[in-house]
Amino acid sequence: MPASLPDPAFPLTRSVLDAAVAAHAFPGATIEVGRAAGPIWTAAVGALRYDADAPATTPETVFDLASLTKVIATTSFAMRLAAAGRLDLDAPIHTRLTGWTADDGRADIRVRHLLDHASGLPAHARLWEQARGRRAYEAAFRALPMEAAPGTRSVYSDVGFMLLGFILEGAAAQPLDAQMLELASALALGDLRYLPPDAWKVRTAPTEFDPWRQRLLVGEVHDENAAALGGVAAHAGLFGTAPAVGRFAQVVLRAMAGTDAAATAALPLMPLFAAKTGVPGSSRALGWDTMLPTSSCGTRMSPRAIGHTGFTGTSLWIDPARDLYVVLLTNRVHPTRANDTALPIRARVHDAVSEDLERDSSRHPG
Repeated sequence: MPASLPDPAFPLTRSVLDAAVAAHAFPGATIEVGRAAGPIWTAAVGALRYDADAPATTPETVFDLASLTKVIATTSFAMRLAAAGRLDLDAPIHTRLTGWTADDGRADIRVRHLLDHASGLPAHARLWEQARGRRAYEAAFRALPMEAAPGTRSVYSDVGFMLLGFILEGAAAQPLDAQMLELASALALGDLRYLPPDAWKVRTAPTEFDPWRQRLLVGEVHDENAAALGGVAAHAGLFGTAPAVGRFAQVVLRAMAGTDAAATAALPLMPLFAAKTGVPGSSRALGWDTMLPTSSCGTRMSPRAIGHTGFTGTSLWIDPARDLYVVLLTNRVHPTRANDTALPIRARVHDAVSEDLERDSSRHPG
């Protein structure tokens, strides 16, 4: 595709994204920058695939959001249930799940340990190779060895979040995808859901040609464990557009400010969930990660910033101190997950956004 014209609103950010497409860091990307009141810039670069005739990426392109599911869906469900008195964050998980009372430490795992990745359970497990469905996964999780005492260290764990999803389904008496449909409707998020309809496929960015499933994945969750759970899981499974994720970020900003009753009602414990939990050596909050100058948010966000990334090439960072959010969605795993060129680009994009905003502010003071 021909190079994009310079963007007069965010020229530095646009140049970083165009260079990334040219370097095959990802075929395409959409970005939205905004504030609590709404978006201030939405743009798209590249195409859905590397083919010469591939459709151009647009703001309405649907992406596999991967682990953004953890904060948009799962963490939101947890705070809503906790605020409603239907989930005790300090309760041992054996009060919600059977078989977690062994004396190897797992009896001490609490709900909050799953949220801040301090359960002591392994980070990952290739369970899709032998398990299908919740019952098989629960049995497989019970057989996994503990790697640390709960609460003593943070290890980013899909296993812990999948367990958390099972707990949330019980607390809500509702599957995760139904909870997401309710949340998306209540917040008027638009195109953001599990199990995207076939009608979305024509505008969905493909991820990888998966050797396990023997096909190119388009509108089908990339994460294998999520696929083995039917496409609906607490750690992955959401699909959506940048504007839809941006609308969620706007609600987060308003909930953290505490000045919007509707946002506070929708995400009632947002300040609590955005605070670091104090696990030794960890930057984790409840569900969310927090700002480190070495992370994907770059060096210019405030210490109050929270965010998350997704394996497929997605990220969301929200800075309440600056009334700012940045949604960056890419399909960097197309055609293969072996491409990790995009990983350092995320930090450059966020720094470029800050520089563009500062330049615009200097040209238009007040």
